[in-house]
Amino acid sequence: MDINLIRQERRKWLTWKNIAPLQEAIHHLPSLEGKVTLGDRIKVTFDSITPQQEEQIKETALMMKPWRKGPFEIGSLFIDTEWQSFIKYNLLEPHFDLDGKIVGDIGCNNGYYLFRMLSQKPQKLIGFDPSALYYTQFEFINHFVKSDIVYELLGVEHVEYYEHKFDVLFCLGVLYHRSDPIAMLKSLYKGLNKGGELILDTFMIDGEDEICLTPKERYSKIPNIYFIPTVNALKNWCYRAGFEEIEVLSIMKTEPHEQRKTEWIDTQSLEDFLDPNDPNKTVEGYPAPKRVYIKATK
Repeated sequence: MDINLIRQERRKWLTWKNIAPLQEAIHHLPSLEGKVTLGDRIKVTFDSITPQQEEQIKETALMMKPWRKGPFEIGSLFIDTEWQSFIKYNLLEPHFDLDGKIVGDIGCNNGYYLFRMLSQKPQKLIGFDPSALYYTQFEFINHFVKSDIVYELLGVEHVEYYEHKFDVLFCLGVLYHRSDPIAMLKSLYKGLNKGGELILDTFMIDGEDEICLTPKERYSKIPNIYFIPTVNALKNWCYRAGFEEIEVLSIMKTEPHEQRKTEWIDTQSLEDFLDPNDPNKTVEGYPAPKRVYIKATK
């Protein structure tokens, strides 16, 4: 697989008619110096900024809706994203050490988790996501953060062919979108150095049996959801992919305070995906979204 050829082809995505104006707006953003804070909010506080510059930053950010992962605070602008992503990150952070390591985030969206990881001083941070919009959102934030994070318009299927292997891979909220989850886990396994770790989360269903739910059409109004396993079924998938140790870090139901509708998405969110008469079920009648977080070691 020629990764460089794929890169060249996907760079053309940035010239699409819905993306090109966003790229142009980024190129005209003001160059400002300030302080970066990598807390629950990725925050940039400027030494000096004019009202006109503040308005330009706000208008550029609004052009890039929907904003899913975050939140971010750029000067006086607060981007109140759909997901309170710090809840997941703070849950996982005690379970990994990135100091001096080569780290990848698969399905990195706009890079929120990557920005948070900077505080652990990894040797290299690389995000993978084949979305021109999310790439552009990352560029917008990184224009002010000025990190050396590498963002690749690549997917999980490219990880095993990448120029180098990883010490830690994150794959959060991707597995259920794949029609062959074991093949995906094998790709992640091949992308790791020996002893490397995979931090993964995915939808799950309760039960001790080694089974999974296969929605007929949609799950929680999401069309591309294929398999939702029990924890034991997920462990079996990981073992079949080659992982030697599997540790369950946490199991959590998705709550309305973590995923909710804001002015920064203009679309439906969790409250619209659940049965209005029974929040323990999706609108299709399946169990409401619950996630399992695991660490799998090569």
